[in-house]
Amino acid sequence: MKPRLLLVEDDPASRAFMAAVIAALPAEVDTAASVGAALTLATSREHALWLFDVRLPDGDGVELLSQLRKQGLSTPALAHTASRDPDEHAALLQAGFLATLIKPFAAAELREAIAGTLGSRIAATPSDGSAPVWDDDGALAAMNGNREHVAALRSMFLAELADQRSVVMTALARGDSEAARTVLHRLKASCGFVGAASLKAAVERLDAAMHDRACADEFAEAVRRTLAG
Repeated sequence: MKPRLLLVEDDPASRAFMAAVIAALPAEVDTAASVGAALTLATSREHALWLFDVRLPDGDGVELLSQLRKQGLSTPALAHTASRDPDEHAALLQAGFLATLIKPFAAAELREAIAGTLGSRIAATPSDGSAPVWDDDGALAAMNGNREHVAALRSMFLAELADQRSVVMTALARGDSEAARTVLHRLKASCGFVGAASLKAAVERLDAAMHDRACADEFAEAVRRTLAG
């Protein structure tokens, strides 16, 4: 069975983006935009993981987690926030969150954080190149259903993609892993927002195995397919 997660996020665009990423893990996802709605869902359904926004219209994520713990619920929880203050992140960990995410984050970061908590309950990303070139549903979810925004972002993404491939391949050829990784990390984020599913999978595999020639060739081919598609 797919694990069920509870996502609490008041911003509609962020909520749609995160829900799409979670659903693609694959996993079931319940969403809430307030402390009140989250309390109802968390106490009426069993979840494998909670993801709480720190600042909510009727309270905050720390307060929400505290209320649920007082009710005897021990579901693991992650926090997400736009704050980069290390003291705030330390306080969130002290409050009982297993990890924190800084918004905005890439789809890969969210998947890795969830996988780090749930482990084998989340299926691994396919390594056979079976991912589609474009994930239109995921891109639309990230852009709150606005097709014009998706088209505009994809146009900008494609305009830079060939140059980014050249930088990565040149860096790998001269053994400069850091230069290649810098571009790959930017690509991870942008692939998630525009729904470049096949390329995103190839980027993640190359980032994890920088010296594997097969992964580099797969990346170059994924760029070619994306540009052609």
